[in-house]
Amino acid sequence: MRRSTPLPPPRSSYRHGDLRRALLDAGIELAREGGPEAVVLREATRRAGVVPNAAYRHFASRLDLLREVRAAALSAVASAMEKELAAVSTDGSATEVARAGVRAVGAGYMRFAREETGLFRTAFFAEPEILEALGAGPAASGPGGLNPFELLGAALDRLVAVGALPSARRPGAEFLAWSAVHGLALLTIEGPLRGVPAAQLDALGQRLLDMVEKGL
Repeated sequence: MRRSTPLPPPRSSYRHGDLRRALLDAGIELAREGGPEAVVLREATRRAGVVPNAAYRHFASRLDLLREVRAAALSAVASAMEKELAAVSTDGSATEVARAGVRAVGAGYMRFAREETGLFRTAFFAEPEILEALGAGPAASGPGGLNPFELLGAALDRLVAVGALPSARRPGAEFLAWSAVHGLALLTIEGPLRGVPAAQLDALGQRLLDMVEKGL
């Protein structure tokens, strides 16, 4: 019977590449697999192949690592929304394009929640004590330089610019739209809509976006 090759012992230093980046990548994968609860510094160091003490040169605590993993997760949400926006056709009228943009950011947000549930939960988890300890954290924007909330705001601003949304109704509109879309996203990943076929969820999402667009 052949023996498997034993794993090398953990290193006390990281000679090849950037240990901070390796630890962050490990933390992101942990979040992807199990949400914010899974982001544990000791496990991240194990995956990076170093002894736990080596991590403290870069992350003083689990919260330090979680803060950056959360920022990376928010950035991933923004990237998904930008990807959906980039697919919007520009062949229609300015109003049609602006309306499609609002729908795109919502659709990208909800799709990300289903396809990357662990990262989505990490981006938007709501334990008050941990959130307070995390603070603002590093920048969490997508390639275009905007975070998810700013992408939604920009899409709504374009509605105002083309006359599809009265300027008097613009203040606070992002909170109304976000709460509706986020609520459906949570129902699909943590609530009674878990396990519903993707095609049915897509249809529900489009109906919700219809409702949001008309309500604005």
